[in-house]
Formats: sequence, C-alpha cells, structure tokens
Amino acid sequence: MHHRLAPKEHHFRYRIFMLALDLDELDAVAALIPFLSRNRRNLYEFRDRDHLTLPGFEHATLKENLVEYLAQNGIRFPADGRITLVTLPRVFGYIFNPVSFYFCADAAGAPLCAVVQVGNTFREMKPYLLREPSGENAFRLTTPKHFYVSPFSALDLDFDFKLRVPGERLDIHIDDREGARAILVTALTGERAPLTAARLAWFTLKYPLITLRVIGLIHWHAFLLWAKRLPFHRKAANPDLQRAVFNPHASIAGKMP
Repeated sequence: MHHRLAPKEHHFRYRIFMLALDLDELDAVAALIPFLSRNRRNLYEFRDRDHLTLPGFEHATLKENLVEYLAQNGIRFPADGRITLVTLPRVFGYIFNPVSFYFCADAAGAPLCAVVQVGNTFREMKPYLLREPSGENAFRLTTPKHFYVSPFSALDLDFDFKLRVPGERLDIHIDDREGARAILVTALTGERAPLTAARLAWFTLKYPLITLRVIGLIHWHAFLLWAKRLPFHRKAANPDLQRAVFNPHASIAGKMP
C-alpha cells in the first residue's frame, strides 16, 4: 500500500511476492528448485552483487559484505548468527529492488539488528541500519532520508521505518515525514508460504515478470504524479542531500558530502 498525503493525494495498492532467504541456505535452496539459481543465469536468479557490496568486497558473499558493514558500524555479528533477507530475485536476468530487508538474529533466533536496503531507478543503493530492537520482535528508526528515491519526493524529509521480524506474517511500514507531519505512508504486508518449486511455478503464472511489473508501475505512477503537477526534484540539483550512497550516479559522484 502506498498513500501520498501531500502536496496532493495519490493512492495505490498492488499484490506481489517476495522471497525470504536465509543467507546461509542460498545454495541449498537453489539446489532444490530447478529454475532458481545463485549467481548464474536462470528464470529466477539470486546474485550476491545485486545487493549490498562494499568497496574491496566485490568478490565476497552477501553475508560477508553485510557482516563487514555491521562491523564498520560498530556491531559485532556472532559467527553463528543468522540473517534473513526479504527481497525480489532477478527474473529472466532483470532486477529492480525498490527495498529489501535484512533481519539479523543470534543462533537462538533473538533479533539483534536490521538493515533496510533502499534502491532507486538510477541503480543506486543506500542501507539504513536499525541498531537494536525497539520492542518484542520489532524495530523502529526515524532518520534523515538523504537519498533520491523519486523526483516527486523531497530529499530533506525523514524516513520512519517500522519493521516486525517476519513470522507467519510480514508487517513493514515506511513513511516519509516532515517533522511530525506524514507526507507519504507505505505498508508491505503479507503471509508466509513455503518456498517450493511448485509454489514458485504458481507465482510465476500469478505474478508474471514481477520485477518488470514493479519498474513499469513505478514509471506509470510517476506519470500520474507529473500529470497532477506535483513539484519535480531533479536528481543533480541537491548532491549535498544525497549521502552515504552506494553506486552513486554520475550526476552526484564526487559531489556528495
């Protein structure tokens, strides 16, 4: 669900599916599903490099990258800890992930921290670290956005992340705020289902070309917002408000604080 409240209202709701993957079980999962692969071409692909990749860690696994990212931010992740990633896979080689979620836990399953990985259509990426639980199986963080998500969204807003650790249900909320005022509210909710070859085949029919559908809908709603004459923010206009961005676009490379 996506509901823009200001400066003009705009609302939509769509159904999708996402994968919830234990980063220690990626190869085992791929071995069980003939049309899902890790780091090689297939109908569905999981590629480590599509996600958080630190300088100097381009040939490391995604888990190694994430553990190093946590270490660089003062969090020592236990060697026997588990990380679950909620994300979209590549489909026929195409990937677009507006947002992915890493839920980090100790060996007993107790939540330790979470990372929200936000992407944009310029293939940039920015991680947001939720350092510790804010309640039982929950995380909360309000932080400056400082990332170009949409030409119709100001860069000086705050992200308000509210995450629950996935159980039988997924319950995630990300809002854009200007102080106490909500500008945009979004929700990602759903029910857990086992990842099997049969289910993924069914989802292929029910949600065909899911990543292409996502990027197509993003551009369609951008056109609708343009038609409503919402203020338009050019990406190159405010490099000072785009910070800690991975894979920076040429328009801001070398210009970020």
